[in-house]
Amino acid sequence: MGFIALIVALLIEQGRSLPADNWVHRMVLALADLVRSSTDAGQRQHGLVGFVVLAVVMLAVVLVLDWLAGMVHPALRLLVHVAVLYFTLGFRQFSQAFTEMQVALAADDTPGARRVLDRWVAQSAADDGADRSERDTSVHEICRRAIAHALVGAHRNVFGPLFWYVVLPGAIGPVLYRLAELLSQRWSKPASETPEAARAQAAGIGVPAVAIGRSEPEPYGLVATVVYRVLDWLPVRLSAAGFAIMGNFEDAIYCWRGAVSAGTGRDQRALLLAAGGGALGLRVAEPELEARWASGEHGFEFQGVLPDASGLRSGVGLVWRSVLLWLGLYAMLTLAAWLGR
Repeated sequence: MGFIALIVALLIEQGRSLPADNWVHRMVLALADLVRSSTDAGQRQHGLVGFVVLAVVMLAVVLVLDWLAGMVHPALRLLVHVAVLYFTLGFRQFSQAFTEMQVALAADDTPGARRVLDRWVAQSAADDGADRSERDTSVHEICRRAIAHALVGAHRNVFGPLFWYVVLPGAIGPVLYRLAELLSQRWSKPASETPEAARAQAAGIGVPAVAIGRSEPEPYGLVATVVYRVLDWLPVRLSAAGFAIMGNFEDAIYCWRGAVSAGTGRDQRALLLAAGGGALGLRVAEPELEARWASGEHGFEFQGVLPDASGLRSGVGLVWRSVLLWLGLYAMLTLAAWLGR
C-alpha cells in the first residue's frame, strides 16, 4: 500500500503542485510559535520540552488517523497515506521553477530568470542562507544557484521524507522528518525575526527589546537542530550516493571524499553539492565553499565547468533519474514483501 500511496501522491502533485506556503505549513508554524511562546525561557532543556510536546501531538494525530482509517476500510487508510505524502513531499516545487528558468534563458531574459530564482529561493525551505550575499546576474551564476538549490531541495523535499516513510511504520516517518526540519529552521532564529513578528512590528505592536538584534544561535532551537541532523545523517548520504550512481560516479566520489577530507563532510549542503556537482561535472558550489575545500590540509579542487542553460537540463535530469532510482528500489522492496507473504 505504501508504494501505491507514494505514486498517487506524486501524480497528484504533478497535476496540482502544493504551494510552499500552504495551510498545513502555516498551521504547523503557528503551533510551533504557540509552543515556543509557552515554553521558551532561554534554555536548551526548554527547547527539548517544546520539541517533544509538538512531536508527540502531531505524531499521535497521524497514528490515530491511520489506525481509525484502517479500522474502517483499507482504501480510507490509503487516502490518509496519500494526504500525508502530498503535504510532506514537494518534487513539483523545484521542477516547475526549473522549467520557468529554462524558458526565460531561452528567450535571453536573464533578469526574468533571476526573478524566478529569487522567488523560488524565498519560498523554499531548502534555503539556508548560503547564497544570500550573491547578487551576480550572469547566466553562469543564475544556473549555478538554481542547480545547487535543486540538489538540496530534492533531498529535503523528496529523498529525506521518502526514506523515513519506508523505515518507520505507518505514515509517521515523513511527518517526523518534515517537522524536525521546520522546527530546526523556525526555532534557530529569535522570535523577533519570524515573519509574523516582522508583520506585528510593522503594524506597531512591537516585540520585546531584548530579542532585537540578537545574532547568536538560539538555545531553544538546538534540540530540534540536533534531532534533524540525526534524522538526516543517513538519508543525505543515500541522496549523495544516488547522485553518484545516476551521474558521473568517479567524479562524484572524488568530490565526496574531497569534501570529507577538507572538513565539510558533516555539512549537509556541502556534501550534496560536492557529490551532485561531481556527478554533473559542474561547479555548483559557491566560491566560498570551494575556497574551504581548497584551503585545507587535504584540500582539493574540482575542475568542473561553469553551468549554463544546458547545465539546468542536466541538473533536472539528474534529479529525475535519482527519483526514479529510489522509486525503483522501493518498488522492489514492496514486491519482495508481497512475494514473501
